[in-house]
Amino acid sequence: MPTETLPTTMRYAEARAPGAPEVLEIATTAVPEPKAHEVLIRVEAAGVNRPDLMQREGRYPPPADASPIIGLEVAGEVVVAGTEVVNWRPGDRVTALTNGGGYAEYCVAPAVQCLPWPTGFDALKAAALPETYFTVWANLFQHGRLARGESALVHGGTSGIGVTAIQLAREFGARVYATAGSDDKCAACLALGADGAINYRAADFADRLMDLTGGAGVNVVLDIVGAPYFERNLRCLAMDGRLVQVATMLGSKVERFDLLKVMQRRLVITGSTMRPRPTGEKGAIAQALKERVWPVLNAGRCGPLIYATFPLAEAAAAHRLMESSAHVGKIMLKVPG
Repeated sequence: MPTETLPTTMRYAEARAPGAPEVLEIATTAVPEPKAHEVLIRVEAAGVNRPDLMQREGRYPPPADASPIIGLEVAGEVVVAGTEVVNWRPGDRVTALTNGGGYAEYCVAPAVQCLPWPTGFDALKAAALPETYFTVWANLFQHGRLARGESALVHGGTSGIGVTAIQLAREFGARVYATAGSDDKCAACLALGADGAINYRAADFADRLMDLTGGAGVNVVLDIVGAPYFERNLRCLAMDGRLVQVATMLGSKVERFDLLKVMQRRLVITGSTMRPRPTGEKGAIAQALKERVWPVLNAGRCGPLIYATFPLAEAAAAHRLMESSAHVGKIMLKVPG
């Protein structure tokens, strides 16, 4: 699509002030212009993620050089390629990890943070990939160094992160256990390939995990909960185990713990956030995904699980659903809508 035929304005979901989901409403703004290393994407679908809720509440401000519009992952068609972009051209269908701006009819993204739609994927499935797959690959496999023959515990097994982590851990030869908040959600984790699932409302997950592993524990814990789970996460780790923190939904400050537990079992405590990473780092993760994970997706395995889809104009309803934690898998926005 030639640049001169593009509209000058677009619709987007705006948080008119920090607050509850009801602050989200449709507004109009100028279509963004891509920089030399970016592409402009006509958005067909966007994913809803926990950081979006935090940004809406005013607790997760975007970086200074990022779009203030909410939304960290999209899929659609490239309509303009920046002057330094060599691997994408107008007409290409891409899914992109954005630095913001996803809840809109048009969005810019660094070209290196874009990937092709996997074989057989539509826009909704493609848009459900970037935030969780970038996060899981970087944290579970790169920082956590999960290897074939090892084992992992994944908290929030039916979240977007959890669904992705369970499937990829199994795909790459690891045993995987998961926690979830109901028996039905535990059943969903088992259906995704988990070797065991623990209803954290019905049992102490650390005690139950040690029962499931015969007292051995796991090599990696991938946690989204934070402080209340910290000491129990350490209990779950085997010798040379790795705790990888990717979110702190229930708090980030641990008051006290015994460092001897870390020293005696040679534990590693690590973690990361995705949005503040430099473009080059995100591009390297995209390349690793293209080489290691995209062939799996192209073969029809380990794809996202979409729970519900809302039109862009109902972004508030999508946020309310995510806040309820009733979903299993991804919540998506269809654009335009």
